[in-house]
Parts: sequence; structure tokens; C-alpha cells
Amino acid sequence: MKNGSGVEAGRFASNWSGAASSRQLLKAQNSPYKRAFDLLLAIPVAIFVAPFFLMIIALLKILDPGPVLFVQRRCGHNGRTFECYKFRTMRIDAQERLDQLLVNDPVAAAEWATFQKLRNDPRVTLIGKILRKSSLDELPQLFNVLRGDMSVVGPRPITSGEIHRYGSLFHYYTAVRPGVVGLWQVNGRNSLTYEQRVAMDVDYVETWSIWKDVQIVAKALPVVLFAKDAY
Repeated sequence: MKNGSGVEAGRFASNWSGAASSRQLLKAQNSPYKRAFDLLLAIPVAIFVAPFFLMIIALLKILDPGPVLFVQRRCGHNGRTFECYKFRTMRIDAQERLDQLLVNDPVAAAEWATFQKLRNDPRVTLIGKILRKSSLDELPQLFNVLRGDMSVVGPRPITSGEIHRYGSLFHYYTAVRPGVVGLWQVNGRNSLTYEQRVAMDVDYVETWSIWKDVQIVAKALPVVLFAKDAY
């Protein structure tokens, strides 16, 4: 059986069973090559996108007065939390809007329970939709990479409220730094269930190599450029 993105749903299922490879976990945790790869990629990209960064700040200030950045505590490497940066794409009263929608719309509530995302999200502003569709809202996470909170490639950063979804597999998530781009983002993105995302995070850690990071970055480019499965 295949999901909507054409990725075989069972492709990563084997990673759910069996003991974790401690050698592979240590390899993924401690490799100096991964940090070098992060800096070699993040520094020139940050310089290149600086004009776009300033332009987005100006547009947000003009079109959607309020904080430019959305800052949220996320779970990181070895269980440490950190402040994750994104351009703000939601309205100031986003949480209240979400709570009201989930109470009054059972279809939206079911979608949220499965994906932790909404295709038609009432919280997102007009410019926020553009930023999300183009993935430009993630640009500030380059600073998280430079600070060492995140990696260019890794599991997408989660909140403490999502830990339970990993269950006994949470140590895979904390074995590496969270990534600006992850394996599930280039293999279905928002069309995947949360369970499938977790399975892909496990697969990423169990099979990690620098070459795999290079492949994921290469696959991410067309996904971002063509806004595939983005909303």
C-alpha cells in the first residue's frame, strides 16, 4: 500500500521493532562531520538570503503588525530544550482560534489529531500562507543551526506536547539535533500521518551518514521550489 505521495507506507516499518543500534546512535550523535556540514552549508546560505530576510521583515511589519518572529521552546539534542525561531505566520489570537475550531468542527478536529496540521488553518495570515507555501518562514532557523541548537538535516523540532507520540522511540529523536529539513519532509511532507513521520525519524537516525544528509538536501530543493505538499 502506498500513501498519497507515492512513498511505500511499510518502507520504514521494520525500524519500529528491534533494539536500537547503540553504535549507530553514537555515530549520529558525535560525528564532527555533521557539524562541519551544517556550518559549511548554513553560513553561505545565511549570507545569500540576508536580503530576503530583511524584505520579509519589512513586509511583516507593514502587512501584519506584531512580532516578526515566532519563538517557541522545542525539544532538542539529548532532551535539552531550545528556542526555535520562525517568521510569524499566524494571527496573534491563534490558540484561541484553534481551540474554537476544534470544538466546533469535528472534521478539522480529526485532521488535527492525525496530522497536527490543518490544510485550511484559520490561524494563518495572508502573508503567512505565502511564507509557509514557499518555506520562507523557516529561514530564521539558520540562526538555530549556527548556534548549534539545530542541524541542517534531522528530525523536525517538536514541542514537549508531542513527545508522547514517539513513545519508546523518543530516544531516536533526541539522538541528533533537530533539522531544518527532515527525511519525512522530502518523502510526503504534510500528506503523511504523524506515525509515518516518527517512523521516518527513526529510519534517519538508524541509517545516518553524511551522504544521506547530502541526498536529503538535494531532494529538498525541488520540494521547496515547487511547494510540494506545502500548506
